[in-house]
Amino acid sequence: MSVRNRFGTAAAIALMTTVGAVLLSACGPDNSDPGSTAAPSAPGSAAPGTAAPGGGSHSGSPAPGGKEINGTSTANHLTISTGTKTVAMNGTTVDFGTVVRDLAWSPDGKKAVFVNGDGDLMTANADGSGKATLAKASSGDAWSHPTWQHAAKGPGGDSVPNETERYNNIVFTSSKDGVLRLESVPAKGGAVAEFTPSNSEGGDAGTEPQPPKTGNTWANAGGQQAEIAYANTPAGEVYIYDDYIRPATRDIGKGSQPALSPDGNQIVFVRSVNGHDHLFTRSTEHDKKAEKDLTPSATTDYTEPAWSPDGKTVATRTPDGISTVPADGSAAPTQVSTIKGLPSYRP
Repeated sequence: MSVRNRFGTAAAIALMTTVGAVLLSACGPDNSDPGSTAAPSAPGSAAPGTAAPGGGSHSGSPAPGGKEINGTSTANHLTISTGTKTVAMNGTTVDFGTVVRDLAWSPDGKKAVFVNGDGDLMTANADGSGKATLAKASSGDAWSHPTWQHAAKGPGGDSVPNETERYNNIVFTSSKDGVLRLESVPAKGGAVAEFTPSNSEGGDAGTEPQPPKTGNTWANAGGQQAEIAYANTPAGEVYIYDDYIRPATRDIGKGSQPALSPDGNQIVFVRSVNGHDHLFTRSTEHDKKAEKDLTPSATTDYTEPAWSPDGKTVATRTPDGISTVPADGSAAPTQVSTIKGLPSYRP
């Protein structure tokens, strides 16, 4: 059974108390700013780099007895976007006032980036307010799965302000005329450009083999030096692209839907085994290629993985909702939510 294509799929939200629910510690998306609730707004777009009128609002309420709902809490940072106007987070749901597909978070957790109902790229604050349209998709161009590329530290661990700004970009998938490719736009707004992984030319063996330019999809940023993991659909391969010092693209192996750990040292991806989609992890280092199957006894499909901020847990989508599994493979997956959507962790 191959990985399902769930881009842009809207799912109904089911509000249920999850196994192991805890007391709800906050009703809003941001504990540090309890007064940031904004009024609801009608769906709409704004000019690039400008805020859309209005903001978002909180919807939903704690389960009876004040217990956590949706499998999300301030403690675990998990959020779930479902292709509707609401996003599950902090034990409640937040109304963004517009359709939210394929939500991802900025490195500091203050901003979300997503594809709206018109297929355009938008950013917003964590409470759904401050919406801004980064880029509008042209006719026939379908955008999906944005990720926030960033660089915070140099190879020696030093902060690099110039590089931090240079790599403050949104990388996403474009599908036009049946051709997949990666594109990018500055996170502060600007022109959309093709994002083309490559290898440096030269060296003892002459020109390095170049990775495919088309068929690329599912970009996911990680680490501290602007690394991007992505999948190539025709080849069925997972790659990591890093041009911090020089352009270099590594073939990780067979798989799809990759995600880089927060420190960039691990990668998780999906691979079909015996009729089900399994989750595999491996080190991103060149000399460490051993893979670990996190779901060796899978009787269902585990897809669309996401790393927790501490790198200890992987959240994954299943046909029944969202499950989590220890990143070291020390335990079997546990269902934490019946909401069917894309899991993402807010830093």
